[in-house]
Order: sequence, then structure tokens, then C-alpha cells
Amino acid sequence: MELYHMLNRGTEKRTIFMDDRDRARFVHDLWEFNDTNFSENVRRRAAAGLMTGLRNPSSKKQRIVDLHGWVLMGNHYHLLISEIIDGGLTKFIRRVNVGYANYFNERYQRSGTLFQGRTKKILIERDAHFLYILHYIHLNPLDFLKEAKGWREGMVGNVDRALRHLNTYRWSSYLDYCKQNNFPSILTTDLFAGVFKDYKKTIVNLLRDMDEVDLPYELE
Repeated sequence: MELYHMLNRGTEKRTIFMDDRDRARFVHDLWEFNDTNFSENVRRRAAAGLMTGLRNPSSKKQRIVDLHGWVLMGNHYHLLISEIIDGGLTKFIRRVNVGYANYFNERYQRSGTLFQGRTKKILIERDAHFLYILHYIHLNPLDFLKEAKGWREGMVGNVDRALRHLNTYRWSSYLDYCKQNNFPSILTTDLFAGVFKDYKKTIVNLLRDMDEVDLPYELE
């Protein structure tokens, strides 16, 4: 199995998630398009079940990728993905990007490209990279907390406040890894479950020791 970190941002770094309706739509797309039979389901299923965490997926659903982690930010997203079927990664990302761009352009009465370009794809090869990438994705929302914006340089300010912020930010896989059902139906946690036995405790320790952590590579 190959694990990839996928990320893309809005063209000219524009905001692509204007409100929770947009974020909910993107989460819905992560679930809807991860299906070999997605085309016959798109118009049939409504997004009404989104805010209850998509807990009732179709029994006939056959996924093309496993989504191991994710986060939505203001002008970009991060996904941690592995393929289930050959070519699944390319199909999934194309469906998500095109589907969300069509929705966004229709809603905001705009036309043209929404994303900056091809989705960046980074293969997770080294152990250190594997052990840190899920945390990196989940810590991104600290960019919205003024005192914690320097978390990439080991500066998070008040750790308790940073944790409260992560616990109230719904648009990532963090809460599901902390055993708080958020959007469990889009996520596969098995890969990291055996590595991080108590994920919330792992993040607490990471934040407290943040000044000793080195990023495995430059992501942005």
C-alpha cells in the first residue's frame, strides 16, 4: 500500500470555503465520489445527512480509495489517501475537484478555474514522515488561532487553548481519531490506530513538546 498526502488550494490563493455550507458540501463530496458507482448516486442522495456525520452510507457502496486523514482550511485542503483500486487516486481527486468547483461556481455565480492547478501529491516514504503527517494535517486549524500561528516553528502559545480550538474545529478528521464521531463514514482509521493508541494524549504530548519537533519536509 502506498500512502499519499494530497493538497490543493484556490487559484491565486483565493478562499474556496466561504462558510459551513461549502465545507459540508466538500465533505459530502469526499463521501459521495468515493464509490465505483458514484454517477448513479449523485442526484439521488441529498446532503441532508451531512450534519449528522454521514452515518448511513449505502450498503452497496464500493470505495475506490481509503481516506486516512483530512482537513479543510480557508483556501486549501489536505487529504491523506491510499488507493483501493488501480487508478482510484486519480479518479477520486478529479471527481472531488471538478464536482466541488462546479458547485462553488454555480453557488457564487462565477466561472473559470477554482483550484490553483494539479493537486500536489506527496508519497509518504520515510518512517518519520509517516509518524508526523497525520498530526501535521490535524494541527493546520491552529492557523486560525492568532497566538498559535507559529506552531510550525514550535510556538503554540497556550497549549490548553490550542487544544480547545482543535476540539471545536469540526472540519478535519481530528475529532474522529479522538473517538468523537464527527464524519466517521468518510474515514478509515485502521492504519494509524495501532500506532497511536490514545490519539488525544498523543496530540497533547506533541503540543507540549512542540519546540523539539522538526518537520519532515516543507509542505507549503
